Amino acid sequence: MFLLATIIILSYLVGSIPTSIIISKLSHGIDIREHGSGNAGGTNVMRVLGWKKGLLVIILDAVKGAFAVVVVARLHYGGLPFQNVSPFDDFTLVQIIAGIAAVIGHIWTVFAGFRGGKGIATALGMLIMIITVDMLVALGIFIIVVSISRYVSLGSILAALSIPFTLIFRENILHDHIQSYGTILPFVAAVSLLVVYTHRKNVMRLINGTESKISFKKKK
Repeated sequence: MFLLATIIILSYLVGSIPTSIIISKLSHGIDIREHGSGNAGGTNVMRVLGWKKGLLVIILDAVKGAFAVVVVARLHYGGLPFQNVSPFDDFTLVQIIAGIAAVIGHIWTVFAGFRGGKGIATALGMLIMIITVDMLVALGIFIIVVSISRYVSLGSILAALSIPFTLIFRENILHDHIQSYGTILPFVAAVSLLVVYTHRKNVMRLINGTESKISFKKKK
């Protein structure tokens, strides 16, 4: 139990690294949370500082989730303190727990007054290491929706919601027999709902027609 708790704490701290705040302060001497939408995420950096810095933040935030799953989760050995199906499922569960801890760290970062981003990029990095096919489908949905609507929030929400449905479709319709399906699906559904929750203000702005559209023009 102590080792699992250590993995959770380490993953949370990795996820808590406030990349958008660090980059905005180093490049322009500002706190990105005081500009644009006030969110400490890659999308707001893209709006305020341009797509290059925004893309850099998104990539670094994704790396945080991937690092928690690939590196931090590897610290675990032996069985879990609660019963599970098999050793393989045990490790998959540890990966998911580590990834979720990183996402929570990104949203509520201890290094910046518990005011972070919305967790999309970190969740992407986490899940693409575990369910690559489903994440590629979600990424395709995100690109299509954003390209047509220019609403990053709408693309993020629809992409997040598509992941559990893609898993269900592959397992039950295509009969792909996804390993650890029973372990992965509930956690993926939880992460998807968490992403939607963090976008609740965006949902209201989308309904009211006041949500900002993304622009790829260079910022001066």
